[in-house]
Amino acid sequence: MLLPNPRGGLGHGPEFASLAAGAIGQGDYEDVTAGVDLLVGQGVADAGRLGIGGWSQGGYMTAWAVGQTGRFKAGVMGAGISDMGAMLAEGDMPRFEAELGGSTGWEGPGPHRHDELSPASYLHRVETPVLILHGERDERVPVGQARHFARGLRHYGCPFELVVYPREPHGIEERNHQLDVLRRSLAWFDRWVRSGEGADG
Repeated sequence: MLLPNPRGGLGHGPEFASLAAGAIGQGDYEDVTAGVDLLVGQGVADAGRLGIGGWSQGGYMTAWAVGQTGRFKAGVMGAGISDMGAMLAEGDMPRFEAELGGSTGWEGPGPHRHDELSPASYLHRVETPVLILHGERDERVPVGQARHFARGLRHYGCPFELVVYPREPHGIEERNHQLDVLRRSLAWFDRWVRSGEGADG
């Protein structure tokens, strides 16, 4: 299991954290794939049996990755952003989201940078089965982000499941729900990665 802290993440100071501004899904995604490539090259990971998953920013990265590559056999998108433009209207940190996405949509008819950096813009390329998990009362990343991605996957016939946890905010707090997240995620990876059902199987 690889647990990367790509550029734009916390723990390495403000300059490192600011590297994703206007470039989310770019260098941070390269950092994640570099780690995966390293583990595959060392024989630690099997290139034919890779899964990707995460929560919040990790949920965004999962949604982004499955639209960029078919190398992952399954994804788990937890409380992830799918449409950077909609986040400006619904999220509780609009200024921060505008910095991440690089535009607001108020600059004119576009094209807009935030559309280029939104996983939803690449739904037509997704073939990886995705489990989407989200809290009903998430104010940081509103549940509409999950529904948007799910509808796109349905439109293109890509396997997915959408689970919305009642009463839950951005982080899952109730123990039964926490256990459900773990069990569903393990079952999803067992089904699509371990069993070999996979996106191309």
